[in-house]
Amino acid sequence: MFKASDEMCGVNHPRIAVVALLSVAAAWGSTFFLTKDLLTRMDVADYLALRFLIASVALILVHPPSIARLSRLDRGRAVVLGITYGVAQLVQTEGLRHTSASVSGFITGMYVVLTPLLAAVILRHRIGRWAWLAVILATTGLGVLSLQGLSLGTGELLTLASAGLYALHIIGLGAWSTSRNAFGLSALQMIVITCVCAIGALPGGFSMPSTGGDWVSVVYMALIAGALALIVQTWAQAHLTPTRAAIAMTMEPVFASAFAVLFGSDSLTWRMLVGGALVVSAMYLVELAPRRKFEAEVQHLAQ
Repeated sequence: MFKASDEMCGVNHPRIAVVALLSVAAAWGSTFFLTKDLLTRMDVADYLALRFLIASVALILVHPPSIARLSRLDRGRAVVLGITYGVAQLVQTEGLRHTSASVSGFITGMYVVLTPLLAAVILRHRIGRWAWLAVILATTGLGVLSLQGLSLGTGELLTLASAGLYALHIIGLGAWSTSRNAFGLSALQMIVITCVCAIGALPGGFSMPSTGGDWVSVVYMALIAGALALIVQTWAQAHLTPTRAAIAMTMEPVFASAFAVLFGSDSLTWRMLVGGALVVSAMYLVELAPRRKFEAEVQHLAQ
């Protein structure tokens, strides 16, 4: 049974943790248009396996004893978290093949709504009116962004599934991360993510980036948006509730759209503006709602 903990709820460093997660959101948001371009020349699983392999090696080299110092329980938890995140990456990146970087970024951001909902189901916490209002707004925004006739496209459905997996990862990370085990937990997760992606890459063989520019993109996404981002996220979630952590990371789709329009090939459309505004409104409704009421519904999980 999990119990609340003042240390885990972020009484010491909540503001720093929020700023840290905003930097993670910016790093993740910058990868959408880069990944979209890279996938025209690389297979999804090949790209992810190489990206996370580089990140794993970097983390091990920086602090070799970190994994050995984890308890047996923490190692098991890291494996579960790594599998969840690895599958989410495969599903999300495959979805990105079939939709634009901006739409992918916004739908991925649905994890901010799914996090309290899934936590409420898993922990049997009550879902209040603020959460339901956020769900309605986000669902409406998703429809404006992605509906084609009466059905969602393959890319949108895959991306939505990945958002659910990311929500589960946020809940688990909030449950099991501490300031003490953050680095080791991150390193072992990264190794497991690499293995998951490598398994996905086995059937079709393995290909490498063909140009220097592609290598630069992969290394950037491995070290900055991969290794460093996961360390920062794991540390920050030791000081925030899962719901607050998810809200702080909702800037990811905003950054994704901005990067895609400024540096990618996406054009700014009214559907993007209206649908994106509705999704972001749903995300920030959680933050604007009475804090005590909402966090009472979805409490932070402790060890």
